[in-house]
Amino acid sequence: MPANPAQLLANSPEYTVSELSSALKRTVEDTYGHVRVRGEISGFRGPHASGHCYFALKDESAKIEAVIWKGVHGRMRFKPQEGLEVIATGKLTTYPGSSKYQIVIEAIEPAGIGALMALMEERKRKLAAEGLFDEARKQLLPWLPEVIGVVTSPTGAVIRDILHRLEDRFPRRVLVWPVRVQGEGSAEQIAAAIDGFNALPDGGPIPRPDLLIVARGGGSLEDLWSFNEEIVVRAAAGSMIPLISAVGHETDVTLIDFAADQRAPTPTAAAEMAVPVRSDLAVKISNLAARALVAWKRGHDDRRAELRSAARALPGAGELLAIPRQTLDNAAAALPRALRASTHLHHRRFTRISGGLTLRVLRAQVTHAKQSVAATGARLTHSAQVVLRHRRDRFAGLVVRLRASRLANVQTQRDRLARDNERTRRLAERARRALVTLLQRHEARITHSGQLLAALSYRGVLARGFALVRDDAGQAVRSATAVGSGARLTLEFTDGKVNVTSDTDQTVATSSNPPRSNPTSEPKPISRRRATKPADQGSLF
Repeated sequence: MPANPAQLLANSPEYTVSELSSALKRTVEDTYGHVRVRGEISGFRGPHASGHCYFALKDESAKIEAVIWKGVHGRMRFKPQEGLEVIATGKLTTYPGSSKYQIVIEAIEPAGIGALMALMEERKRKLAAEGLFDEARKQLLPWLPEVIGVVTSPTGAVIRDILHRLEDRFPRRVLVWPVRVQGEGSAEQIAAAIDGFNALPDGGPIPRPDLLIVARGGGSLEDLWSFNEEIVVRAAAGSMIPLISAVGHETDVTLIDFAADQRAPTPTAAAEMAVPVRSDLAVKISNLAARALVAWKRGHDDRRAELRSAARALPGAGELLAIPRQTLDNAAAALPRALRASTHLHHRRFTRISGGLTLRVLRAQVTHAKQSVAATGARLTHSAQVVLRHRRDRFAGLVVRLRASRLANVQTQRDRLARDNERTRRLAERARRALVTLLQRHEARITHSGQLLAALSYRGVLARGFALVRDDAGQAVRSATAVGSGARLTLEFTDGKVNVTSDTDQTVATSSNPPRSNPTSEPKPISRRRATKPADQGSLF
């Protein structure tokens, strides 16, 4: 007869939920381990508050959950974005908390050139909307820079091409900031180099460049991807030093080309844009010098001809001085007559004035002046008296006001002193009460402390019939083994101290406070042998 299925199931091993989840987790991880999965990113909303990233990878018919830990996400060259088709490398595992399997991504890369181009176009639209590619913000290149800063790899052929081209055209001082131009961390190094050149101070030990060249040789879109990163584009757009982008060949286009102040098809072309040709400048300067000399000679000849023409048109010295000479002769002829007429006129005026200056007129004028002085003196005296009277009245009023103010001030000070005395009396009474209260508190505290000291003192124990054993140093002896033969000890009782000596054969005791003798009893002899102690009493030694 076949067995009952229920009985067969009852004989199956029993698992807890955690045991079953752990078994499934080990099975999935051991079977698949590291895998590469191609799919489209779905549900990506940026890093979580913890820094981890949670999203899903999907295709036409399936979806798998994915997670990127915080440390891995910070080291990634390509960051995940919503809708981007990628190839993810990671470890397949399960999440027991929700009974699902997921992939823990360790590396991620776009799935082909199409995905990179889509990502680049989307990033280009985003940065263009921010105004990083506007022509209005681009700077003009300096005509002949003194120092040129180059951001490139120090081991590639690019730096040699730039230096060789500059040497041929116009040698300039070149500062090279070595960076990685592809691979992990290259974008951060390029951005740091651009910011580092801009941070150099003017007049510092390292000269600040007048022009920057960011250069790299040709390569695939993946190789040039570092120059499409946002950090590099923003650093190029924010550079205060004019910047030339020379990345790849003429057909290669990166986002830094749009943010740079000038784009060069090749690094060699960037060197040609940076400086002019020195020989051409020398020829041009020679031509300009020859033209300047010819123009100066022609102008000199023209000015000489104009001077000769002007000299022919000017009159002679005799013609220029004829009219002034005639005017001078006429004035010299009329001068004697004018002097006689002026003298006669002044004489008549003096005669008319001197006729009125008689002795009577002078006396009348003196008398009138004396009267004016006397009147003025009388007015001055009267004015002084009036002013003195006014001042006297004013001072009298001020004296009255001063007396009233002094009386009021005295009364105010008396009232203030009375208030202060009353306040002092109240404060003294409060201080007396506070002092009495404080003394009572201290007295109660001292009494309590004395009672506590009496309760905790060892003298209370001595009063109950115990003794305290001390050695020569005054330290308490707590064990009989600590006492050697012949040791001098002190026994402290409640009513005094006894000095004793420890001996294996005899015990001699001398009392500093001898006990009172009992007149009714005779003293007992001291035994040479050690007295036997009761069974329930310990030995002092």
